[in-house]
Amino acid sequence: MAHAHHHHAEHHHQHVHGTPRYDRAFAFGIALNLGFVLVEAFYGWQVNSLALLADAGHNLSDVGGLLLAWAAMAATRLRPSDRHTYGWRRGSILASFVNASILLVAMGSLGWESIQRLSQPAAITGEVVMLVAGIGVLVNAITAALFFSGSRSDLNLRGAFLHMAADALVSVGVVLAGALYLWQGWHWIDPVVGLAIAVVIVLGTWSLFRQSLHLLFDGVPEQVDLPAVRQYLLALPGTCDVHDLHVWALSTAEVALTAHMAMATLPDSDEFLQRIARELHEHFGIDHATLQLERDAGCPLSCARPAAG
Repeated sequence: MAHAHHHHAEHHHQHVHGTPRYDRAFAFGIALNLGFVLVEAFYGWQVNSLALLADAGHNLSDVGGLLLAWAAMAATRLRPSDRHTYGWRRGSILASFVNASILLVAMGSLGWESIQRLSQPAAITGEVVMLVAGIGVLVNAITAALFFSGSRSDLNLRGAFLHMAADALVSVGVVLAGALYLWQGWHWIDPVVGLAIAVVIVLGTWSLFRQSLHLLFDGVPEQVDLPAVRQYLLALPGTCDVHDLHVWALSTAEVALTAHMAMATLPDSDEFLQRIARELHEHFGIDHATLQLERDAGCPLSCARPAAG
């Protein structure tokens, strides 16, 4: 009979994400980019450059992306309630997904516009294009740098970083287009650069899109090796079987696990559960582990080693 009193181990772990630092980064990044979008759109319209206008539209999608990522980060700080027992942590996953989707759509339309423009090239003012796009490279590089340190550990901040880095690339492309236009007088260079930029960014954003969609549907986060987690739990002394093992992402930076473990004898102290929670956290990056221990009298004797300590 596999029923006995159930033990629950919840290793609660408060993440300190250097959040205040990112609040400043977001506020600064949004203000800087918004100001630049206005300048760039004005000049793009003045000198009739598709590459500049596209770059401005695309920088505007950035401001949206930054606002989303910031909102998502703020949401992860909202306290859990009786209505939302996990708080709003999933907001960060949703924001990564929306961010990637917007970028894919924006690049699709930029690519389409460029293809149309190829059949009917127009004259542009190369010097202005180069100058304005050059400022764009700086603006985007500065903003990307603000999020670089957080991008390794948090998918949401990675979205913000990639978005900005992609933009710096876009602006470099626009500067080159202006230079080639001045040097060779090629009318087609403006739309061709627009198209090349779109392709590069779609390729870069695809993995963010895929990964955030995967987490949205409670997929196992890429950095967690589920078979290894199962092996680890099965190898614990006194354990006969592990079932109902679930691992999913609570937010872009936190992972949860639940599992039922059938044991020959139940441990007599919580030390056993605390140790598992510690190990799962240190070796597998799992922050919230909840284990249900069940006494299974039908366990083969070979696993009926003492489950103490």
